[in-house]
Amino acid sequence: MKPLDHLEHLDKHLVDELAQVARETVREELREQTRKQRRKAALYAASGALALYAGAALALAVGLALALGLPDWAAALITAVILGALAFVLRGMARPSRPGPEHAAGMAPGGDSARQSAAGAVGGMPYPPVPPAPPAAPGTVPPRPADDPDVPHHRA
Repeated sequence: MKPLDHLEHLDKHLVDELAQVARETVREELREQTRKQRRKAALYAASGALALYAGAALALAVGLALALGLPDWAAALITAVILGALAFVLRGMARPSRPGPEHAAGMAPGGDSARQSAAGAVGGMPYPPVPPAPPAAPGTVPPRPADDPDVPHHRA
């Protein structure tokens, strides 16, 4: 038996004990964070519910105010149109803006409307971008652009 064999058992025991303490510490920290997040979520939910009731009361007040000078059905219709318009504006504000004139015209970059339906799949681009020139054949040197300062300018 080697003189250091008993230390190997102590090292393994120490590592196991440290791992257990670390797990318990992390578990307690996550439990505390979860408790705070749960409280915050409950407050947001209560706030949303109260805002919904406040909006309903406001819509009722607008409808009743319009009903003073209009028939009831017309006041309800006008209130519904106002709420629908507000919902449409808010939805437009929530959508991410799409850069580029291609999207503004309602067409995909290649003008192919069939590809446009797949455009929303991943980041607004269904396919990787196309390079401006085809790749050079293996073993050939690609041509340099005319404005490259290393290209000699010959005058005829």
